[in-house]
Amino acid sequence: MDKETWAAFQKTVKRYRSFINKTEALLPGLSKHIQHLVNSREGPSYTVVTPVVYNEALDDIGAEGEIKMLLVGDNPGRREQETRRYLVGPSGKIAEKFFRDNPELGIDFRKNVLILNKTPIHTPRTADLKSLNTIGGKQVEEAVLSTQQVMAKLLYEFWLTLNTHKKSRECCEIWIIGYSEMKKNGIFEAYTETLKDLCKSNPTFKEHINFFRHFSMNQFTIDLKKRAESGESVSESLGRIGKMYRERVLDTGY
Repeated sequence: MDKETWAAFQKTVKRYRSFINKTEALLPGLSKHIQHLVNSREGPSYTVVTPVVYNEALDDIGAEGEIKMLLVGDNPGRREQETRRYLVGPSGKIAEKFFRDNPELGIDFRKNVLILNKTPIHTPRTADLKSLNTIGGKQVEEAVLSTQQVMAKLLYEFWLTLNTHKKSRECCEIWIIGYSEMKKNGIFEAYTETLKDLCKSNPTFKEHINFFRHFSMNQFTIDLKKRAESGESVSESLGRIGKMYRERVLDTGY
């Protein structure tokens, strides 16, 4: 990053960290509510360490760092809240393997990808955000919604910061992983609506957004193989599929 870009990047990271800290401070009972969800589910229990998770991997990025992609997951799971890093559980390992197995994409997942989420609020499973709204009451429900709006705006701000001095064809691509709950009345409807507004204000931003299925349970890889066309490179397949799902989510009222 040049000096100006690096300074702007640091400011955005600082705003992101401050937002996480403020959100957690405003919800003192959140850990208790999430722990209740953990204890009431089937499977192994664990202790909730970080109810609102800032991705500390951003602190490892230096001025010499080269971010080639912005990737958006759903919300932090068990491993993410323990390590304060995004996509480090089973889904993260699948993502790492995908980019390692496709070196033609020129991306080192842990060095070239800036990872955000649709909300920083942790739950054992993404679907548990609905239950969290119920047991946490109006204050938590409003927080889940407002954090989505802020995270969408932070995505845009990071993208602008990293691409201010680049030509359109050189801009960082955005991958949004998992779109099933981005529909109307879905868990991440607020994120979708904020994203749509940002795309209207800057069509170039929209052109660089791609939607894909989750990495979990190899959904991403299975879908890529299923939809790849004969003669296409992996990059060409990804571009076409990402655009197809983008139109579904942002243009058709999905």
